[in-house]
Amino acid sequence: LVINHNSPEIIFEQDVIDLGEFMQYDDPSSKCEFKFTNTGKEPLIISKCKGSCGCTVPICPKEPILPGETGIINVNYDEKRVGSFNKSITITSNAKNSPKIIKIKGKIIAVDKNSTGAPIKKQSKLAPKAN
Repeated sequence: LVINHNSPEIIFEQDVIDLGEFMQYDDPSSKCEFKFTNTGKEPLIISKCKGSCGCTVPICPKEPILPGETGIINVNYDEKRVGSFNKSITITSNAKNSPKIIKIKGKIIAVDKNSTGAPIKKQSKLAPKAN
């Protein structure tokens, strides 16, 4: 096994981002950024960026990250789901520490349907009809 000491290395400012508690449908709260640096001596090329489920969507830079340069991986969690979440994103690259796993976690509080100021629908007196 030949080890390339010049190969890129991806180092994140933080491996886990806690989004905390936020309300359902609060779109800005469900987005976060993972900043990273290529601490190696060769350009870093991210080949794959995948969330642990469809509710976690990462957007990775397509262009090579040069040695010493920084990049950002944007992650958007589907904030329509209620409850606690702990999701991982796997980053596959040409870095010597690939694959790298980063995580987001938090808790989404259900929106109270009655507190939004929207009119409450009254129960219909008509019996439901079968189609």
